[in-house]
Amino acid sequence: MLQQPQNMPYSVSQVTPSIVLYEPSFEGWLSAVFYVYMHKLQHNFSLKLTSYDCYVPSLIDQAIRVPTEKDKAQRVLSKINTLIGRSGMRQLLWGFLSEKENIGTILFRVVKYAIDYPGRPIMEDLGHLEVLELAQTVKSVGREKHRMEAFVRFEHTTDDIYFARVAPDFNVLPLIGQHFRQRYQDQHWAIYDISRSYGIYYDKSKSTSSHPAQLQTITDLDDTVLRNPASIHSTDEQRYQQFWQGYFTIVNIKERKNLRLHKQYLPQRYWKYLSEKQGLPNAEHLQKRR
Repeated sequence: MLQQPQNMPYSVSQVTPSIVLYEPSFEGWLSAVFYVYMHKLQHNFSLKLTSYDCYVPSLIDQAIRVPTEKDKAQRVLSKINTLIGRSGMRQLLWGFLSEKENIGTILFRVVKYAIDYPGRPIMEDLGHLEVLELAQTVKSVGREKHRMEAFVRFEHTTDDIYFARVAPDFNVLPLIGQHFRQRYQDQHWAIYDISRSYGIYYDKSKSTSSHPAQLQTITDLDDTVLRNPASIHSTDEQRYQQFWQGYFTIVNIKERKNLRLHKQYLPQRYWKYLSEKQGLPNAEHLQKRR
């Protein structure tokens, strides 16, 4: 059963909610934490914090929607930062970007642990179930971040923009943007997450010799580009892909082929975005010439 807060900004309904719903953003989650402590709901062990887009209505549980309020979110953020420091905040943010179904509740219980025991290095207490689960989640997100930085393949377009499509398991675009911003300051580039329908764009014309341009968020991308990226390939890109596919085929040694090990270091779910994995029409011909 879903209830709306009355007498804005907040009010407690006659029935104590067991689920607090927040907008799918980190500020939204922080606002939900503020609501919980404002109405002294933190001692309800069955309390869950859930994103709007993950909520499945129930006839048993009482749910209430909490709006995002930046001033309240900032107050919670400052409080958490004093308790667990910058490293702890990083773990909370990376955990949130995992988009796990129960991540809002896990993060809340970690924060509650920190508030209940100020001064204790709670992020090191892996005997605490939620702290342990968060640590494992952060490790998985970090692994995905590293792989995205390694396996992203840019394709040169007719608009002189280097474009890449990705579909990571976690929402890691906010984490990898700085890596590419520092590495490719001399060109226009964009990385688009097709699973989450948004991307990041770097416009080199807005950068200076001392300050790289800020990343921009893009959402309105032509579906044709996503379905058929080859339709916007420049002539150079087509030629470069043929060269690279040819090189990849020629250096291959069939006798040393170990597909199991290959998949371990380069998981198969990334192959569809790698030009060297798209097949080469004259691969057999090139192999014979070797």
